Amino acid sequence: MAHSLVTGYGLQKKMEISTPSEATFKEMAKFHSDDYLDFLRRVTPEDTDEIIKYQARFNVGDFCPDCPVFEGLYDFCSISAGGSIAAAKKLNTGQADIAINWGGGLHHAKRGEASGFCYVNDIVLSILELLKYHQRVLYIDTDVHHGDGVEEAFYTNDRVMTVSFHKFGEFFPGTGALNDVGIGKGKHYSINVPLNDGIDDQSYEKLYRSVISHVMEWYRPGAVVLQLGADSLVGDRLGAFNLSMRGHAQSVEYMKTFNVPLILLGGGGYTVRNVARAWCYETSLALGVEVPEDLPFHEYYEYYTPEYRLDIPASNMENLNTREYLEKINIAVLENLRHVAHAPSVQMHHVPFDEWSSNDEEEDKDERITQSMSDKYRIPENGLSDSEDEGGGRRDRQSFRNAKHKEIRERQRVAAEAAGGASPIPRRAQRERNGARELDSNGQLRPGRPLSPSKLASKRQLQLPAIEGDPMVPEYGGDTTVLGGGDDDDANMADAEPEDDDTMDVDEEPIVPVKRPSLSLGGYVAESQLNSVDYQNAAEAAKDNEDAGSSYSQEMIPTDEALQDTNAASDPAPSLASLSSVPAVSTPALDTPVLAPSSIGSLGATAATGVIDSDAMDEQAPNL
Repeated sequence: MAHSLVTGYGLQKKMEISTPSEATFKEMAKFHSDDYLDFLRRVTPEDTDEIIKYQARFNVGDFCPDCPVFEGLYDFCSISAGGSIAAAKKLNTGQADIAINWGGGLHHAKRGEASGFCYVNDIVLSILELLKYHQRVLYIDTDVHHGDGVEEAFYTNDRVMTVSFHKFGEFFPGTGALNDVGIGKGKHYSINVPLNDGIDDQSYEKLYRSVISHVMEWYRPGAVVLQLGADSLVGDRLGAFNLSMRGHAQSVEYMKTFNVPLILLGGGGYTVRNVARAWCYETSLALGVEVPEDLPFHEYYEYYTPEYRLDIPASNMENLNTREYLEKINIAVLENLRHVAHAPSVQMHHVPFDEWSSNDEEEDKDERITQSMSDKYRIPENGLSDSEDEGGGRRDRQSFRNAKHKEIRERQRVAAEAAGGASPIPRRAQRERNGARELDSNGQLRPGRPLSPSKLASKRQLQLPAIEGDPMVPEYGGDTTVLGGGDDDDANMADAEPEDDDTMDVDEEPIVPVKRPSLSLGGYVAESQLNSVDYQNAAEAAKDNEDAGSSYSQEMIPTDEALQDTNAASDPAPSLASLSSVPAVSTPALDTPVLAPSSIGSLGATAATGVIDSDAMDEQAPNL
């Protein structure tokens, strides 16, 4: 529910989401005993004999109703511990300043037994990971229950200071008295703040900030682990405090002011809708993002009836923590800190080797953007996304680039109409016109209508002879459309982009672009009135030259059938002209001028129509 509410507000876009590996047996064995972990790994609800045999030893089953045996118990423990260990590694490597694992915070678990709904103590495992790189680590517990498992683990150690704000008295687990300060080397490094029922926001915030400010100033930790058990909220089914959502979250807001690497963990909480509210709000505080009180619609929206708001107001519960009692606790805590060495030093040692573990190998390498890559992406502060409604109707368009080209084409059409010309022909009309051409007896497309000589002369476009499979550009109402002849690159790009109402169907035949054949030596024969024998000689000469290393292309030489179609045509076949800028050569087998390779560059800017005079071409041949 907390994750669904966080994603409902879109907070996941402001942070990097990681999918850590499950904690291995070896990683959890850094704190827990091997026989206890082995029991968790093999036990199932059906193993009644196994449970009865070890339930008293490991504090599970009927011996401890708070810790039942259920299916997937070991997987649950490894997932929870793996998240907290991964959070500590993120801080160690400098990849994050604040890491969050709301599935962690199981602070009651001991080295060899379960306790208080906790089986594996992920907090201790994350602190052990932090101690590889940080000299001192501070642990703060705001759960309504005393964090006995973490305190017990570091009760004799001065590298970890534990501070717990909890209800004390006839309340689980019954530990955490004011005078429990540690023993041995860890004496005075355990700080307990026992509270009575009904403490409110104002009293809690004043005491919390007084204690933590002195601890941070005197102990100088390198990293902080903050457990945010939500059972200290007002209205919790097991809690007894009167803290509102904002009173509970002020600890996060205050710890951010120290600019120290911080891990936020979950914990207890037995009114689930309030737990989700609190952790979602504290996530927004960690990100520095304001969220509205009105809840967004999401998967568990109906659980927040009847108010549907991100708020947990305090009640009129009586506060049994008097001012004198709170002042007494504050003085005792400050007196305890006097016996602590200021920022105690740590002996130098080698950083243990981190075993590499990742889920990257399980991802599909063929995917361009994997799920983990998508989760890690964070949208910048001023970043925009097509997935959101950003105004201006951009979300409803096919694409931003398409809209830009559509606007360019509209401006081009208006300018053409203002100048008295015709607007560009839509691509769909061209496709329909090309598709309507009939096939000849050989199954090939019939040649299209020749381009208008006057239009070609005015536009100075090159007209190439039609070859097999090369569709001609059609003419519409006396206005010839020229493809690729415009000077405006943006207009050409706009023609290449489909409009919203001009999208190509899947089953529609794609447009065949105008074929630009190679104009190498021996490309197009310029004379069109040759007989069959001359064409056969030209084909043989082309084959001989090709064998000799020339770049002749046999497919450019018309066949007898093509010649007959050419002679039968009523319109003269277009041919190359304007030879004043195009040199020519003659082949030994056929005294017919052809285009020289050096003339390719000038063809793009020279165009006309007419029949070439062979004698005139022969006169210019020696100029080569």
